[in-house]
Amino acid sequence: MFPLRCTTRRPGYGDRRITICVLALIALLASASGQSQDAAASAALLGSVRDSRGKPVQAATVYLRSGDNTLTVRTDEQGGYRFSSLAEGVYSISAEMAGYGKASFGPCTLKPNESKRIDLTLEASIGTEKTQFYDEPEFTVAGVTDATNPGGHGSDTILRNTEVLAKETVSLAPTNSRPLSSSAAEQASLRKLADLEPGNFDANHRLGALLVDSGKPGEALPYLERATQLNPSSYENSYELALAYASAGQYERARGDARALLAAPNNSVQRQANVYQLLGEVEEKLGNPLEAVREYQRAAELDPSEPNLFDWGADLLLHRAIEPAVEVFSKGNRLFPRSLRMLVGLGVALYARGAYEQAAQRLCEASTLNPDDTTPYLFMGKIESVETAQSPCMVESLARFATLQPDNALANYYYALSLSRRDAAQDAGHFAQAESLLKKAVHLNPKLGAAYLQLGILATGRRDFANAIANYQQAIAADPELEQAHYRLAQAYSRIGESAKAQGEIQIYEQLSKKTAEEHERERREIQQFVYTLRPQIPSAQPQ
Repeated sequence: MFPLRCTTRRPGYGDRRITICVLALIALLASASGQSQDAAASAALLGSVRDSRGKPVQAATVYLRSGDNTLTVRTDEQGGYRFSSLAEGVYSISAEMAGYGKASFGPCTLKPNESKRIDLTLEASIGTEKTQFYDEPEFTVAGVTDATNPGGHGSDTILRNTEVLAKETVSLAPTNSRPLSSSAAEQASLRKLADLEPGNFDANHRLGALLVDSGKPGEALPYLERATQLNPSSYENSYELALAYASAGQYERARGDARALLAAPNNSVQRQANVYQLLGEVEEKLGNPLEAVREYQRAAELDPSEPNLFDWGADLLLHRAIEPAVEVFSKGNRLFPRSLRMLVGLGVALYARGAYEQAAQRLCEASTLNPDDTTPYLFMGKIESVETAQSPCMVESLARFATLQPDNALANYYYALSLSRRDAAQDAGHFAQAESLLKKAVHLNPKLGAAYLQLGILATGRRDFANAIANYQQAIAADPELEQAHYRLAQAYSRIGESAKAQGEIQIYEQLSKKTAEEHERERREIQQFVYTLRPQIPSAQPQ
């Protein structure tokens, strides 16, 4: 603050001098008071309002309350809202919109110059959600059995490949998974606040939730447990705590907390669906697949969202309930035609059924949704690696993969594989292009043994056994357990009269084959197979 100086330059003006000084003092004090108020009212609270599917809710009314005062704003086209120039204090926030329930958060503390973000989710009213329920399924999962007869189609190699694809389908992440929105600075700030103010529910809850989202459930648990002690009735915190237990591998505690949430009064349909989905994951981890699939089904029937339908279908596929998996993924694809992983899941289920061309079409469709996403191409490539049949759309899609990602070794390898297996096998141009792509693949990734194996097969086709042997040896050096490389090398040695070397490679091949078969059998028995019944179709009335 600058000092106030009053001086008199002319005699005889004393009264006027005093008046001027008083007025200047009043003005200066008023200015200082205004600056103080501006500093105190410098906080902001902002965020977004979305529905249970993550879509912005436009024109929702957002209320901000502090004591007896209430401010209101409407959300914009992106569902965003903002309250600015807020004074330090304790606030509660809520949002409302016709056709939805009410969402609220708080109380929370705002400090001077603090900008806090709070995102709210509006859940559709029960009457609205009933119109979205999943249709009654055409199947019933009745029990589980040991997978001694896995079913499926084709050779044992194809069956193994199908099981691998099913596991990889389960692991596909949702397109709109919860964002890792917290920065290290934000976590550090909340951690400091929670440690300084252990009785601050908001700080403990927010920090715990951010740590769970950031993949640190073990660190999140103390804060979420403390927040539960501070406010046992908070559904949001109890759910985050159950999620943290599950993510940290404490499945029994997660199951107990989740079941307690289901027993809580006045739970919305959306909340129940979220808890059933979490219980599905927990029961699967605890080795209870029948309970798991029923929890997934309850979640999908209450809220047929993309994540819930996908999890249900993927669990059915994992446990070899092929027809039910096709049904669920088909329904999911109709409801969410832009879901890449739903199409991939449907493609894998159709492949497991033996419908190769239909499976190829679904995977090709998935590759057009986001051509830069490698997921559908990798699934196509793994199918191409064991199938002799050719799908034109797969060849075209894998060509696009190689064009879009020329420095991706697998993109080059899988396109080369599709070219080398085309019906026009005598076309020298295809072989030359395939060989060029394979050489590029091993240049990009010298550890890609499968590409060396294919180079050896192409050389064998030309009866260039010296080159074939060199490539098979490089394949084995890159991947010593590549069974086919040992088998093909044995054949090549036999062709040039190296019987002893051929016999040695055959012995290695047989040992690896036995080991692989035992491993697959063990994995197959670890995943129990669902026993299911299909609902009989009511025949249409026949004319008399």
